[in-house]
Amino acid sequence: MPKFETTRRVNHSAEMMFALVADIEKYPEFVPLCESLRIKQRRERDGKRMLIADMAVGYKAIRETFTSQVLLDEEANQIRASYVDGPFKYLDNKWTFINQPDGQSDVIFYIDYEFKSKMLSGVMGAMFDRAFKAFSEAFERRADAIYGVKDAL
Repeated sequence: MPKFETTRRVNHSAEMMFALVADIEKYPEFVPLCESLRIKQRRERDGKRMLIADMAVGYKAIRETFTSQVLLDEEANQIRASYVDGPFKYLDNKWTFINQPDGQSDVIFYIDYEFKSKMLSGVMGAMFDRAFKAFSEAFERRADAIYGVKDAL
């Protein structure tokens, strides 16, 4: 049951980071291992947006596609992805964005997952662990590219 959690202070507001992470269709452009992403369904529920999306990930000769439900809660500055179908037993992913008084924000990334197959877990598990550690850096670099680099206060 691999888990990974990190908090990063970034030079962009929580709202900017929420918008960046919520734009999941752009993930193949910069997210490690993400080869494609297709939104299958969009809905509004209780003032929140919900997406059902297929993400294809790959490493060397291995390719897997999984479906997740993504709940975008703009009011709470939180994004939650839950597993629907694919190679996992389960997957729980949560992003939380917290504004700081200096114009920066804290981005909290959490993921907990387990593959169904022990073989796939052995092959992809170590690569996923490294990729998750690189995720927060990839999003920070993407934010700097889109919103510009600000000097730390």
